[in-house]
Amino acid sequence: MNRPIQFNNHPFRFLLYLEWLLLGFSALMALIPSPSPHFSTMFPELTICSLSVFGLMGLRLPTDNKINKVIYTAIQVVLILITGFFGGRSARLFPFLYLILVTRSCLIFQLPGRLTVTFLSFILFLLTLRQHVHPGRFSAIAQERFRFFSFSLAVLFGLSLVFVLLLMNTVLAERQSRDKLEIANEKLRQYALRIENQATLEERNRIAREIHDSLGHSLTALNLQLETALKLSKYDIPRAMTFLATAKELGSKALQDVRQSVSTMRSYPLQGQTLERAIQILAADFQRSTGILPSCQISIICPLSMEISTPIYRIIQESLTNISKYAQATEVKLELTTTLATLRLIIQDNGRGFDVEQNTTGFGLQSMRDRTLALGGEFHIHSSYNTGCQIIVDIPY
Repeated sequence: MNRPIQFNNHPFRFLLYLEWLLLGFSALMALIPSPSPHFSTMFPELTICSLSVFGLMGLRLPTDNKINKVIYTAIQVVLILITGFFGGRSARLFPFLYLILVTRSCLIFQLPGRLTVTFLSFILFLLTLRQHVHPGRFSAIAQERFRFFSFSLAVLFGLSLVFVLLLMNTVLAERQSRDKLEIANEKLRQYALRIENQATLEERNRIAREIHDSLGHSLTALNLQLETALKLSKYDIPRAMTFLATAKELGSKALQDVRQSVSTMRSYPLQGQTLERAIQILAADFQRSTGILPSCQISIICPLSMEISTPIYRIIQESLTNISKYAQATEVKLELTTTLATLRLIIQDNGRGFDVEQNTTGFGLQSMRDRTLALGGEFHIHSSYNTGCQIIVDIPY
């Protein structure tokens, strides 16, 4: 506990009620007249005042400073001694005040301090017991009985102090464990919220990549087909119609991609095809759009899982889209090779190239990089003006 325990957040409020009950009974015994002068209260006002102050001190326990704790405990001991020596009949109830003292010490001290207060309480109990009873006034047999009674009372009170100490230690340990569990649960809840937010953000980025990769590729090819058809419509209607028919197919494919992206973003883009066959279809689409047939060298020695083949397909798709939109290339080479441990993809063109330091933040390049890093791979771009571009993807199995 790092802060004072106030009444409105006392860790064990039932202890306060028990303390007030014992203190109220002690005050009542101090006020009731006794028929025997030996048990009468010598200073009832002082006794009531001491009990009241002792009770009010339980409303706020110091837990922030060691000196304050020691002073607080010393004041309690003084109040108990005043009650014990001047309380008359109520002095017979002072052992309960020591139990309260030990209970409070468990709330403000660590184990060494608790043991010290418990031992001090037992010593003060013996001193107070000796102060109130004078065995010399009785016979030898009565003195022997008194010694046995005092010994039994001392042992019983000592065991009571040990019981209270062990009980409080157990209760405090259980409460600390519960507090730690609550803190851990709160941290876990916050962590789950962060994971949920992160997952939501990643899912949005993934949806954006899916739409960009699939729909963007189709619309780019569609636009090229329409531009070619528009140029041929002036002098070669049959060829223009061929390009329009291809554009119609691409438009249908784009619409299908939109529906798939909106309805089920986790669908397998290869649609049951092998990666090699899907790459061949991409190459054919690229040739229809640009008139360039990519040179493909594919060597896959073992089947690839969907978790690997889908990102590779999207990377190739995005690369061909970027080449058709920006590269102005006349040759495109694609190499895909696998071993038992790694996969390597190389896509190279002889286009106009670009400055790698200034043009690596585009969504397409970032999408390819993210897909590669998500698989634990490495993504490299080599390009400069008028020297084309080379993309290398290395992914470990």
